[in-house]
Amino acid sequence: MDVRDFLPGIIGSFVGVMGWLVVGIYIQRRQFMRQARNAAKAVYFELDVNRSTVAVAREHGLFADLDRSSFERLLPELATLLAAPELRVVVDAYMTHAGYRQLASRDDLPAEVRRGALGTFADAHERALATLRSCGFTSAEKRAMEVQAGSNRSGAAVGESVARAKS
Repeated sequence: MDVRDFLPGIIGSFVGVMGWLVVGIYIQRRQFMRQARNAAKAVYFELDVNRSTVAVAREHGLFADLDRSSFERLLPELATLLAAPELRVVVDAYMTHAGYRQLASRDDLPAEVRRGALGTFADAHERALATLRSCGFTSAEKRAMEVQAGSNRSGAAVGESVARAKS
């Protein structure tokens, strides 16, 4: 046998292996990004609930526990999706939990100080939500969430006016 007979087989094998490798890496990368986006969505909704809890504490003085289980479990996936400055914005929101617990345990603080601190905590949550919204959701998902939020606001306004009419 001559080397010329083996050369097409060797070249074909090399091209096949490299193609398989490139396709495998591409598919794996897409899977990692899908998992990272799903992690961002889970953390987004956890932060949204926490933001609501902080708002209730700010307006009514009722302190419920804040959750961080999704964040702790999904932090590696978030680090895949977010650049360091973006990840820091999300981490900052969770860092406010220590201050929130301190406010919840102290009754001797003036209401203005408490309200100001809770406002700062709510702002940190809003910034983190904006960061996660920009990279965790598709354009269609963002539009659907905006439409739903708009219908919830108008539904609340209708419910409020019905309650006022009954009284």
